[in-house]
Amino acid sequence: MAELSTPKQKLSALIITYNEMGYIERCIDSITFADEIIVVDSFSTDGTFEYLENHPKVKVIQHPFENFTAQKSFTLAQANHDWVLFLDADEVVSEMLQKEILATINNPLAHEAYWFYRKFMYQNQPLHFSGWQTDKNHRLFRKSRVRFAKHKLVHETLEVQGTSGIFKERLTHYCFKNYHDYKSKMVSYGQLKAQQEFINGKNFNYLKLVIKPAWKFFHNYIIRLGFLDLKKGVSVCYLNALSVAVRYQHLYFLEQQFKKAINIKGYSKSKRLLNRDKKTLVSQ
Repeated sequence: MAELSTPKQKLSALIITYNEMGYIERCIDSITFADEIIVVDSFSTDGTFEYLENHPKVKVIQHPFENFTAQKSFTLAQANHDWVLFLDADEVVSEMLQKEILATINNPLAHEAYWFYRKFMYQNQPLHFSGWQTDKNHRLFRKSRVRFAKHKLVHETLEVQGTSGIFKERLTHYCFKNYHDYKSKMVSYGQLKAQQEFINGKNFNYLKLVIKPAWKFFHNYIIRLGFLDLKKGVSVCYLNALSVAVRYQHLYFLEQQFKKAINIKGYSKSKRLLNRDKKTLVSQ
């Protein structure tokens, strides 16, 4: 458990962004209770950086994006306070959740980190099922007691030195702005997941290309009751399954590119140097 403390605790709110107009405004408005707001932007082209640069309560830094773990680790290092609230640009903190956060960080018996359950919003309507009903993430934690696991390129994992608690209030997640926007996110996540698996030595498999996306849709739409979300459930479950299909398609593409590179550039066949060369290919 965290050490006993009596002074009022200060809070750093952190966000990473890339082309988040339509999301970021609502997120920033919901975290103005924090003592500082730091946003690391990976060179947005839609006005996100300009909006943040002109916001009186925001410090914005531009930093090139390598992967989610690297970007979040860089952002965490910018925080000036030990207590950190790390949000995605499409997440919103309600007034009740604000109160719970402030009460928690000033509790001398607080845990080192906290899980937040999230309420998934399909545009401005809640999505109750479709696999998202138990979705939760670490969002509040002590900077001095955590780090992001380096082996994850996407769906980054927080490693906590200590115990974790769970918040009662949910974080509102406005992930589905429209079909095209959500599809773009799912394709991007699928490609990053493929890069991670490629570096880790996993091989493409035609059977998985067929079975895994189908299972993902069936699991979320039938087992996780996505059909009860009606048309919203169909869209979300399909696009989540599409992300899985993209992962295996991109894994196949990376394998083919790597085979060509070995033949053309004469990459080393030793395991250590092959892993290095895989990382080089992925970063290109």
